[in-house]
Amino acid sequence: MKPEIKTRSAYSFLFPIQTRWADNDIYGHVNNVTYYSYFDTAANALLIEKTGFNIHHSPIIGLVVNSSCNFLQELTYPEIIEVGVAIAKIGNSSLTYDLAIFKQGQNQASAQGSFVHVFVERETKKSTSIPQEMRDALQAYLVE
Repeated sequence: MKPEIKTRSAYSFLFPIQTRWADNDIYGHVNNVTYYSYFDTAANALLIEKTGFNIHHSPIIGLVVNSSCNFLQELTYPEIIEVGVAIAKIGNSSLTYDLAIFKQGQNQASAQGSFVHVFVERETKKSTSIPQEMRDALQAYLVE
């Protein structure tokens, strides 16, 4: 069953990415695993740019525990894409992202999916609460 295709207007954070030569597979399109890399890059860009998250020195880190993707239209190299990022849910120690990939100049998603980060202490890898400052910054990207 095909999901409802999302449009750019569903996302207030759009992160541009240039597809790379190495992204294409033998079939001449971006390989499916690379879409997850685009999701990961954009979700982390939101954290870095909008919450000040320091990926190198923060005492907490976000680990991916779940991800999904619906592939709706091929991507290729060379192409500029934009990854839309919204927050579907803020839990005690987890963030659920709503993500979509858009081709340049297109309003409908070429792919859409989700991604769950669970925040843990960097050293012990034990689950920890998301800091209030991060929660506050992410409220602007929370969708119902």
